[in-house]
Amino acid sequence: MSLINIVNLTFSYEGSFDNIFENVSFQIDTNWKLGFTGRNGRGKTTFLKLLMGKYEYSGTISSSVSFEYFPYDVPTPDSFVIDVIHEISPNAQDWEIMRELSLLKVSDDILYRQYTTLSKGEQTKVLLAALFLKENSFLLIDEPTNHLDTMGRKILSDYLKRKHGFILVSHDRVFLDNCIDHILAINKTNIEIQKGNFSSWWSNKEMQDSFEMAENEKRKKDIDRLTAAAQRTSGWSDRVEKSKNGPTNSGSKLDKGFVSHKAAKMMKRSKSIETRQQTLISEKSKLLKNIEINEALKISPLRYYTNCLLELSDISVMYGDNVVCSGISFTVEQGDRIALQGKNGSGKSSILKLICGEGISYRGTIRKSGRLKISYVPQSTSDLSGPLSEYIKHNLLDESLFKAILRKFDFPRGQFKKKLDEFSEGQKKKVLLAKSLCDQAHLYIWDEPLNYIDVLSRMQIEKLLPEYRPTILFVEHDSAFCENVATKTIQL
Repeated sequence: MSLINIVNLTFSYEGSFDNIFENVSFQIDTNWKLGFTGRNGRGKTTFLKLLMGKYEYSGTISSSVSFEYFPYDVPTPDSFVIDVIHEISPNAQDWEIMRELSLLKVSDDILYRQYTTLSKGEQTKVLLAALFLKENSFLLIDEPTNHLDTMGRKILSDYLKRKHGFILVSHDRVFLDNCIDHILAINKTNIEIQKGNFSSWWSNKEMQDSFEMAENEKRKKDIDRLTAAAQRTSGWSDRVEKSKNGPTNSGSKLDKGFVSHKAAKMMKRSKSIETRQQTLISEKSKLLKNIEINEALKISPLRYYTNCLLELSDISVMYGDNVVCSGISFTVEQGDRIALQGKNGSGKSSILKLICGEGISYRGTIRKSGRLKISYVPQSTSDLSGPLSEYIKHNLLDESLFKAILRKFDFPRGQFKKKLDEFSEGQKKKVLLAKSLCDQAHLYIWDEPLNYIDVLSRMQIEKLLPEYRPTILFVEHDSAFCENVATKTIQL
């Protein structure tokens, strides 16, 4: 066992006035299976790159192990897979390589295929197998599930469950719960480590939040009561002190010493109350700092004039001579929330693009009215660039509504001044989702909308869709999200 020690770590990007990390200190055991969670833009990937020595920082990071980052940049992607693996892990024996691929349910036939011919999911598995074969390495695994279907995620999660010595960034709750034993959370004001999985951390957080909110309310009432008491006591003291110079009712001589003593006693009591009041105010200020405010999102779906919005009958999708999928038939009715599921490469994205009229080659019948308004969230964010203001203008968005949605997605106001190119992948995806939530549409079509999206934002969307009941057809591999949202499932 060895430790990774982080002491007084402080870091900010050049030109930024705000620190991403400020005097952060904690320890990581290199035997842990450590899940890493936190809102988009809080610095998860930045922290991994600091461990890799990519940026200059103040403070110290010390460790007896070397760090390996996933996704690994393959310098010779046209090489055979076996050569790529040996390039990453030169000391790995062939039997060790085949063992790791077997655990990942990957046939060893791929060893003599070019790396570039592999699917994104296969590339993910090959690189992780190669990285785990490196000796004395601690793996920094940054969102490995984005190109994996549901079964691929289960296989990878089971694989990681057998391993140790890694930090895993993922927003898939089921995936995390199956394969981690500690969690590292970037909160609003601090970083914390807990033993357990995501669900146990989330349960503890909810209990802590509830306790702090109750304590905050109790202290608020106590402060109000003490404020009133201090004002009354101070007033009494002033009136008693003034009475020294006033006439007595009986005409007898006033005992000014007694009156002064009584006034001083009341003043002392007033000061004591004020001290208690300030103590409570100080204690109250320490509460609620890490409460995540999940403001409710809204959407304005349009009602269609018939119950059936869309019908696909015996659809086959082709790319050249290659038939991607065939025999696809289903209908979309008003109020449906349909999860389109299937393995990678089964044609899910192609079906969505076909419905959106993107010029996909197909056979079969699509019945769709020309008056049907569709709001589409693509899988890729690669088209996002330039100032946010230009994006708003180009898409004819209500600027106030659009920015209000992004604020609810935890965007700081300063983010609006940055170019879209500078946004994290999660923030870019939120831009696409916010645009769709601004759209008034009959049908919402979302292609893997949760890629890179943090867990809290996923929960916000999970609450939104059942409440407003838009008609939505979506592809998503987060099993918890699908279970909480979908009214129907179509398996390709």
